[in-house]
Amino acid sequence: MISAQQLPTLESQGQGAWRTTEGVAHLTLDDAIFTAQNQSIAAMTAKYTFLSSYWSYRSHKASLLPSLNLTGNLLSFDRSLSLIQDYDTGDLRYFENYNMQNQIGLSLRQNIALTGGTLSVYSSLNRLDQFGSIDRKSYYSQPITLSYTQPLFAYNSLKWAKKIEPKEYELAKRHYIEAMEDVTARAVSYFFSLALSEANHRKAQKNYENTKSLYAIAEQRLKIGSISKDELLQLELRMLNDSLSINNTALSLREQQMRLTSFLRLKENTTVEPIINEEIPVIALDYEMVLSKALSNSSFELENEISLLNAEASIAQAKANRGASASFNARFGLSQTASELGAAYANLLDQEVVGLQFSVPIFDWGMGKGRVKMAKARAEMTRSQIEQAEIDYRHEVYTLLEQFTNQRNQCEVSRRAQAIALDRYAIAMDNFRRGTLSVTEMNTAQSEKDSAEQTYISSLATFWNYYYQLRRLTLYDFMTKIDIEAEFERIIKE
Repeated sequence: MISAQQLPTLESQGQGAWRTTEGVAHLTLDDAIFTAQNQSIAAMTAKYTFLSSYWSYRSHKASLLPSLNLTGNLLSFDRSLSLIQDYDTGDLRYFENYNMQNQIGLSLRQNIALTGGTLSVYSSLNRLDQFGSIDRKSYYSQPITLSYTQPLFAYNSLKWAKKIEPKEYELAKRHYIEAMEDVTARAVSYFFSLALSEANHRKAQKNYENTKSLYAIAEQRLKIGSISKDELLQLELRMLNDSLSINNTALSLREQQMRLTSFLRLKENTTVEPIINEEIPVIALDYEMVLSKALSNSSFELENEISLLNAEASIAQAKANRGASASFNARFGLSQTASELGAAYANLLDQEVVGLQFSVPIFDWGMGKGRVKMAKARAEMTRSQIEQAEIDYRHEVYTLLEQFTNQRNQCEVSRRAQAIALDRYAIAMDNFRRGTLSVTEMNTAQSEKDSAEQTYISSLATFWNYYYQLRRLTLYDFMTKIDIEAEFERIIKE
């Protein structure tokens, strides 16, 4: 399995260039992705969101395990008057309380997920000291007591939690990997936005220099009458526009620099120099394989399963709350009381308590039945929504796959178009210097060259955006042919 962060390290991608002088960092696309996944705020947010889900799952698992508790009530002193009824005469009289109580107990409690009942074992010791004309003390011991409570016909929340919580935790894992792929997609977008802005700025500077050179030639040609004043003014206007373009592209370049450095959490004085690898990998994809990976790896199918389970749990809860409710309680233990501690544990007496509590609605105006109908209706609505979502999801996978497959050809075409436009522009420059090309034709060649250069970089950006969208959709690396995973044990231990 490949980790969501298992990308080329900065060392393997030339970290020496990363630390070049004058604050210039030469980044490849892999460098930008690696840095984003390891130190961006978005990556940290994804990590802590996962950890929150992890501890929620740990709490669920803990609720299924026995819990051991030590309880106590120490030095509880009471000196007061209490109103008590005399059983012989029925008179109410105030009697003085003057005592101190100490109590300590140890209990072991276990929830039974299968039945929804609760089993507990506990042991306790009480000491009562009574003060007055004659001081007396007494002990009350319960060495062991078994207690069991079993709701009947009730909604078993533990049973449903045992079904849903593991899936919720697995969903949290997939959401984390998807969030890291979202981080990757943002890094790709910012990287190519910077690359395009930088290319536009260089192009504006180069165009200005070329136009300035052509303007000087045009001034000489005007003197000999080989061009008109109007054509010279066209070149001058072009030169002024190129000058304005330098300022505009410089501002855009600075903005994109700040966006990328802020996202990667680099120092403010760092200037990123994007290094574009123009090699387009050949990746043959099959729709059925891509769809299979998307359904098995992503959060989509798992979210649907959890939605259906929650709907079924709501129906079960509505049915349980509709009719009769009952609870069976049983307690068995040993106890004794005495004035001495040792005697309080001798000749122990049995104690048994068994009871059944119940509640039966005689008439509720159909309220319980209505709740069940509502829960069933919501469940059916959930199933319909899931069915529609699956149709839309398959269409999304198909559309994205078609776009990605077609984009490689678009890159090849735009690369060839760029090469042709550059060659044509160079020829146009030579022809203009020789006086065989008009200013209008020269401007057209420059515009086509500028458009071709921009289209090529945009095509590269679109290709990689589609690729990482497919990765995010399937959680699968199509180049290494390995499912994308994360080192969750390391994340938890950090």
